[in-house]
Amino acid sequence: MHVKKGDKVVVTAGKDNGKIGKVLTSLPKQNRVIVEGINMVTKHKKANQQMQQAGILHQENSINVSNVMLYCDKCKTGVRTEKKILDSGKKVRACKKCGEMFE
Repeated sequence: MHVKKGDKVVVTAGKDNGKIGKVLTSLPKQNRVIVEGINMVTKHKKANQQMQQAGILHQENSINVSNVMLYCDKCKTGVRTEKKILDSGKKVRACKKCGEMFE
């Protein structure tokens, strides 16, 4: 997957097109991510034996990873990334437009 937990991403398709958020959870087996404030859904919760309160919850639902792009602060847009190997041998992701390193 081209995005990880904690990355800043921009949504490229769907009802939240153009919105920017932080990746909360990455689900590589399902090829999906959960982004903060994106794809909000309403869940109705029933009270249970431990005296939890019933009510309506608003929470984020997962979206396909192909509908998000990594957000570059320097370019101010969603960008494609490339992998670079530093002199120390560490692999990092870099913006293809400006070359800014992520992580």
